[in-house]
Amino acid sequence: MKKSSYAISFAAIICLFFMWGFITCMNDILIPELKEMFHLSRAASMFVQFCFFGAYFVGSLIYFLISVTVGDPISKIGYKKGILAGLLLSAAGCLLFYPASTLNIYGLFLTGLFVIGLGVTILQIAANPYVTILGTPEGASGRLNLSQAFNSLGTTLAPMLGGILLAKLGDSAHIHIPYLIFCGLFLLVALVIAIVPLPSFQNEEKMTSGTNILKDKMLLFGILAIFCYVGAEVCVGSSFINCAMELIPDISKQSAANYLAFYWGGLMIGRFLGALSLIEFKNSARKYGLMFIVAVCTFGLLIGINYLLHPDTFRPVAMLPYLAFIVINIFAFMVGRTQPTRVVAVFAGVNIIFLAAAMYIGGYSAIWFLLATGLFNSVMWSNIFATAIAHLGTNKAQGSSLLVMAILGGALLPPLQGLVADALGGYHHSFFIPIIAFSYLIFYGIKAGKLNAE
Repeated sequence: MKKSSYAISFAAIICLFFMWGFITCMNDILIPELKEMFHLSRAASMFVQFCFFGAYFVGSLIYFLISVTVGDPISKIGYKKGILAGLLLSAAGCLLFYPASTLNIYGLFLTGLFVIGLGVTILQIAANPYVTILGTPEGASGRLNLSQAFNSLGTTLAPMLGGILLAKLGDSAHIHIPYLIFCGLFLLVALVIAIVPLPSFQNEEKMTSGTNILKDKMLLFGILAIFCYVGAEVCVGSSFINCAMELIPDISKQSAANYLAFYWGGLMIGRFLGALSLIEFKNSARKYGLMFIVAVCTFGLLIGINYLLHPDTFRPVAMLPYLAFIVINIFAFMVGRTQPTRVVAVFAGVNIIFLAAAMYIGGYSAIWFLLATGLFNSVMWSNIFATAIAHLGTNKAQGSSLLVMAILGGALLPPLQGLVADALGGYHHSFFIPIIAFSYLIFYGIKAGKLNAE
């Protein structure tokens, strides 16, 4: 297929990454709303993430069991049909929010989130490996980084737009309205994907059932790495609004959500930088200069959107310290030398330092360190994912199901952090949970780098 056709297909897939990024980050807005609506403890409110990300584990486990008995389903039905199935299932989960809201049943909200999570699981299994093969093997990490950047655009806009929408509704009885809108959007994207011609890939290797891929060391190390990465990322994002309101009593829920947008926006900035870092430049100074310009422009875009949405309460000058963390991020890319596993180790180390600082520093300073971890979470998913399935051949989708299953970390670590926060009297003291997860990622980066060198 021609490169222009690849570009059209890639653009269509990018829409998917944006959509599931938006719906995933809406959980961070939903948690404090449901906590207040049902008078939940910190740990109980985190069941939002347990059900959503737990669906990744259940869905991926079912997929894997099917793949080892009768063969890889995605390889049989094709990526397009797999993507459509994920979109329709996600739409059905959003629709469940209507009876959950009208009947005022927390368990039904959780059921809706579980179904949405199942749909996004199928999208993850199909779309992530599809992006890696939609072009040259050398550009796989770069394409995945760029796709994840648009995923982060969704996660960045969700706190801003979702928070405003819920605030304007004013009544928890109408909390289903944003999700009915998402239902329509999922159906619309499904229609577009059904119309757009997506290339199919044929591989001369024979697709086999069984568990042979479990012998791949890189995949096994990658599974635990995804578990730790997603768990750590969700811990910070899910606890941020409540943590900010504990650290700064006079901060409003909407203001905390505005800050949260810069946490997820940091992932977007870092992923754009990750895509640029893999491009060959004759002059390295020009390369890193361009990275800085792109980062500043993206940061400016985030500030502009926030100011347009909140002209009376948002002060752009207050966000200027974030530029210092962008400079640190670019320097970390230089230390990583565009080697995916090395970058993971370096970024994980920086995040450990930032989280430790947040635990021992109060007020707005702690918030800044928490926000900055988003920049360094940015390329971890794509670097781990692309490396883990690089040598799996026709079993890429099967390996992808195991990696998506490892998103279970997002279901287990946040409730654990919530229990710790309840026991210690606040989220501020509970960030050693993601610190432990990032510690493994340092080990992974070093170990996976050695395996690559063999």
